[in-house]
Amino acid sequence: MTSTAPGKHAPASAEDLEQLSREGIVARRGAFDVAWVDRLHSDVLAAFEEARHREGGAIGRGPQRWYVEVHPEQLDGFVDLVTHPWVTGICESVLGPDYEIVEIGFDIPFPGSADQPWHRDFPSPPETHEQRRLTSLAFNISTVDTTADMGPFQIAPGTQYEAGLDWPHQMFPPRSEWPRYQELSQLRMPQRGDISARSALTLHRGTANHSELARPVVVLGVDAPGAGHAELHDLMVTQPFWDSCPEEARRHLDARVVETLEPIVQKHDIEGLVMGVTDG
Repeated sequence: MTSTAPGKHAPASAEDLEQLSREGIVARRGAFDVAWVDRLHSDVLAAFEEARHREGGAIGRGPQRWYVEVHPEQLDGFVDLVTHPWVTGICESVLGPDYEIVEIGFDIPFPGSADQPWHRDFPSPPETHEQRRLTSLAFNISTVDTTADMGPFQIAPGTQYEAGLDWPHQMFPPRSEWPRYQELSQLRMPQRGDISARSALTLHRGTANHSELARPVVVLGVDAPGAGHAELHDLMVTQPFWDSCPEEARRHLDARVVETLEPIVQKHDIEGLVMGVTDG
């Protein structure tokens, strides 16, 4: 990976960390070369084509929208991603030196995808809604240049600390709260090469894709020790891939080393995004 933008490989700053704590999301513009992202895009499309033809390979998250988990070695740039200084710096500062990489996949809304209900990706743990400490992060990389008609990601900064204990599944706030999230919200327009880090507890949703293009977004899930999300996933790597990874990646990768990769049957199905759960 070659550098074309000054500071693109710089570690996270104190301002980045403060923004992530305050808003629940922060971004680094131009962290990766466009050519690198284009290769990632090709790998994502190939993985989607493979996953959509087997049961449990691609999970629906609303009309014309799917989520697919992949094996790390299906993405040529996986090691570049997990060893990028901005990524590792965010993880170490927020989740601690023994953070665990537990998930790699992608969300792919196609033309005709609809507005999702406001949601978070799992219930809030006490460490977050009581102690204001984040125990997991999601890193997002768009593989295309996002435009307003492509159904951009919408997020309500600062909502990551709301308890939500009385919400359906503790993930879907009632419709009466939607105007508040709408007023707080930002539409994110990442371009190829940008990366963001967010708490998956920050209220968010995908919006309707009115364009003629798909908008794939790669998602890297990282936990603090004991957060427990590895149980929802099953990362696998082959021995040759494991041996090729630098120690910096291996020490954080919560994966089984296998002789032959097995098809991934996804365990983390956000049912409410398909069923439209919004009220109790």
